[in-house]
Amino acid sequence: MLTDILIKSFIKDRDNVRDKNVRQKYGYLGGIVGIACNVVLSGAKLAIGLIINSIAITADAVNNLSDAASSIITLIGFKITNKPADREHPFGHARIEYISAMVVSFMVILVGFEFLKSSFDRVRNPEIVSFDIISFSVLLLSIGVKVWLSRFYKKIGRRIGSKAMEASAADSLSDVATTSVVAISLLASLWTTFPVDGYAGLLVSAFIIYSGITLTKDTLNPLLGEAPEPEFIKSVTEKTLSYEGIIGIHDMIVHNYGPGRRVVSLHAEIPAGMDIMKAHDIIDLAEKEISEEMDIHLVIHMDPINTDDKVVQKTLMQITELIYGMYEELTIHDFRIVGGEDHKNLLFDLVVPYEFDEKKAGEISNEIAREIKMQHPECNAIIYIDREYAILNK
Repeated sequence: MLTDILIKSFIKDRDNVRDKNVRQKYGYLGGIVGIACNVVLSGAKLAIGLIINSIAITADAVNNLSDAASSIITLIGFKITNKPADREHPFGHARIEYISAMVVSFMVILVGFEFLKSSFDRVRNPEIVSFDIISFSVLLLSIGVKVWLSRFYKKIGRRIGSKAMEASAADSLSDVATTSVVAISLLASLWTTFPVDGYAGLLVSAFIIYSGITLTKDTLNPLLGEAPEPEFIKSVTEKTLSYEGIIGIHDMIVHNYGPGRRVVSLHAEIPAGMDIMKAHDIIDLAEKEISEEMDIHLVIHMDPINTDDKVVQKTLMQITELIYGMYEELTIHDFRIVGGEDHKNLLFDLVVPYEFDEKKAGEISNEIAREIKMQHPECNAIIYIDREYAILNK
């Protein structure tokens, strides 16, 4: 409810999330709310931690302060994201959002290690922690705020497709766990003199470090070039195949230059007998309409497929069945025949999963070529190893 009120109050054209300015406003809203909540929580916990001499609460306070710093970095990231493309960065600056999220994750890890050290010192040199109902109540309030903040970030992150916001949501959820541990340790001080505070600090620090490592992985993947979502691949595939004359696609490659900036290339199979100008018009129209509809930059390469030659089609079916019988996970495309009846070269691309390294792929290729030669002595298989860059089913 509160999330919807904030969105309605501060973002006028809130449903037009494909608009870069609207998306930026969502980022600003998330950053400002995050700064406000975390600064208040950090100040309250720091005061309590110093008053009752609790390293665990102090660690949690500094963790909230680092979250506020993270929100500032996120704000700066969203500001730079909308910077126009230039000569040095022809696809814009949207990847800065991933970089800002990574800076945040490094900060989280650093804070975790610092308080891991402090907690070890407290375990070796324990000090008395006094239970205080006000302190305990503030911790419970903090847990509630962080639960809401996690949902707030998650809703914005899903709405605008933001890795930074989704990372902040995960971070807030981990804060719920750490603060809960601190609250339990404070409550435990009523019944025991065991140095629960120091051990709770260790646990909090471990949570913080784990959260930072998880965030690093999540933000590093798009920078390294992670595979696109199967739903996205399915959508591009279905839309492309819906155009007249396009009978198949392969070799789809997706380059991610940041949220809302994807460059997609693929090979579209067109009957070889189709008029070249008509085929070209179909490809141009598909590129234009799909690019606009999905907010991507689509480039389609046209591959002519011989659909009229019965010999080619029959041989293709035989080779496909042969390969499927040997390895169910393999597929082929760009199949063509060169030569006459006595001597034929079968040329095609063999799509090999990444589970097979180059050596294994080469061995499989040679094995298939030998099997084809055995079953079809008049044929020589010339096989090109290909990889599936965009995987429909994970």
